[in-house]
Amino acid sequence: MPTADGVCAATLHTPSQHGSWPAVILYSDAAGVRETFAGMADRLAGLGYAVLLPDVYYRTGGFTPFDVATVFSDPAEMERLMSLIAGMTREVIVRDAQAFLTFLADRPEVSGSRVGTTGYCMGGRESLTVAGHYPERVAAAASFHGGQLAAADDPDSPHLLADRISASVYVAAAENDEHFPLEQHERLERAFTTAGVQHTIETYPAAHGFAVPDNPTYDDAAAARHWAALADLYAENLRD
Repeated sequence: MPTADGVCAATLHTPSQHGSWPAVILYSDAAGVRETFAGMADRLAGLGYAVLLPDVYYRTGGFTPFDVATVFSDPAEMERLMSLIAGMTREVIVRDAQAFLTFLADRPEVSGSRVGTTGYCMGGRESLTVAGHYPERVAAAASFHGGQLAAADDPDSPHLLADRISASVYVAAAENDEHFPLEQHERLERAFTTAGVQHTIETYPAAHGFAVPDNPTYDDAAAARHWAALADLYAENLRD
């Protein structure tokens, strides 16, 4: 896809039958797009959606996926990971989303103009950020074990966009998650409630990374619960 900063590699996943479907943008976790996320995009497409899975690290000129089993114990890989995360500023996320939405609007596989977003870890933050900047396009936004969703000292925190969000929002946090501690949970809840955002914020009895199959912390029960919640969110908000 052409963007303001170059060309973003992406895959578009659709149901097996011919037709057109509501679109969803799937944002990966910080370890980036890899086989696990292609499988997740396929599964979501099977629920009746055209799912866009973009490589948000495309600016590197050739992103090599991380091995989530070793990235946190490999100093060089950790340095590479943190550098990539630092580059995903709000301005970059919003600029790329415009290109993604334009791309989807022109695809014959996509029906309607309202889309859903979902994201995992870093992608959860991206999902809510995009919902806040494109309220006329994003009808449903989800975040699963998302990090830094309501940090008090972050001027780009998604909770500050609450009064701009028109989407229905579903947030599933992990237990004892340093990336989304209780005080952020409470701050996000207050922001959404004050702004009148239709939302659900839940804490799953699982660890950070529970929904992504190649994570060491993957949890079958929590992942199944996340799929059910995502199916309900989109069925209620993306279907005519």
